[in-house]
Amino acid sequence: MSHDAPILIVGAGQAGATAAAALRAFGHTGRIVMVGNERPLPYERPPLSKAVLSDAAMDERIGIHPAGFHGERSIELRLGTEVTSIDAARSIAHCSDGEALAFSRCLLATGGKARTLPGLAEGTPRVHAIRTLADAQALREAMRQHASMVVLGAGFLGLEIASTARGMGLEVTVLESAERVLPRAVPPVFSDWLGQRVRHAGIELRLGVRPASITPHADGVAIALEDGRQLNAPLLVAAIGLVPEVALARASGLELHPANGGIRIDAQCRTSAAHIFAAGDCTSQFQPLFGEEIRLESWQSANEQARISAAAMLGVATESAATPWFWTDQFGCNVQMLGMPAAGLAYRLRGPQATDDMAPKFLLLGFDGESRLCHAIAVNAGGDLRQLRALVEQRTSCDAALLRDTSIPLRQAVRDTIAAAAAPSLS
Repeated sequence: MSHDAPILIVGAGQAGATAAAALRAFGHTGRIVMVGNERPLPYERPPLSKAVLSDAAMDERIGIHPAGFHGERSIELRLGTEVTSIDAARSIAHCSDGEALAFSRCLLATGGKARTLPGLAEGTPRVHAIRTLADAQALREAMRQHASMVVLGAGFLGLEIASTARGMGLEVTVLESAERVLPRAVPPVFSDWLGQRVRHAGIELRLGVRPASITPHADGVAIALEDGRQLNAPLLVAAIGLVPEVALARASGLELHPANGGIRIDAQCRTSAAHIFAAGDCTSQFQPLFGEEIRLESWQSANEQARISAAAMLGVATESAATPWFWTDQFGCNVQMLGMPAAGLAYRLRGPQATDDMAPKFLLLGFDGESRLCHAIAVNAGGDLRQLRALVEQRTSCDAALLRDTSIPLRQAVRDTIAAAAAPSLS
């Protein structure tokens, strides 16, 4: 390995593009080569299931960085190209265009791919998934040609697609195998509220149902359910999760997590191979907040790991990763979440939780033993959530009644909580 060789970034998505920018921000002046298998400039994925799906004009507005950014910073883009193999011992990457590229350090930011339905080939007519801009464009065109659709999966992506489609006037049915929406991301009390709101929007939400078979035909898709019922729809969207893209890492001999399948990385995003780092949806990392190694599929996690890996590649200090934060826009609500749900948390409501309110605003606060705030969900209250960050990150002892009392401004309640925790004990 020569330090005169470029830093290679494999993947031109959120993590890869953010890491390239961070390398320059941290003062790196050497070559940076970013290889991506899509042809568009690096773009944001969250809008694909929302604004892009309903408005073709958004295709040109979702770039991670403005036009000219990469040229101004001498970041070499190799788009529409794949890294087909990596010789980790010799620090050489082989590309689909025939180039053998020596690198000094390498970042794998290969992301993931949409999980496919068993027995259906990719590209099956009338069956769609969203992971790329091309996916969203194809679904957008199909939605303009049909009056109804079925969405398989009531996770973040499935509900966002359903919300967008309903806003465009389509009749929508959502099928979810679990007994509630967002089953892995939010507590039951919030699932119940959101499920009611989904139905209030005019969407047919069927929970606890599984497809026994899915059969495309000339006029659409026939979906036979395990309970014997059958649906027919002109359009089916599968929003059933993401599979980490780790084929290159596996072939390169990197260690993968045996359960979640992600590329195992340490706190500085180093893989099991010297000089190779990884960031984004393809990774598996120990999360102190949860006490276990997990894959975090989120915009924030991709950005945080990109920053940390860039700093580690250059040997410069940077802040540790922030507390996990997620957001989604659906059914007239901006929902933001800080931390993650855990068994045994007691949830308390701050503000009115009306299902049919056009613009509800409330907080759902998850306490560990009524004393520590571990998880918070904000509906149309992102500013309030930011005020709670210090309590979650510092695991501050809290008075739940104080924080949920709407007669006291939240800023004051947080300030009083922090002051009380800092005061010396008299016992």
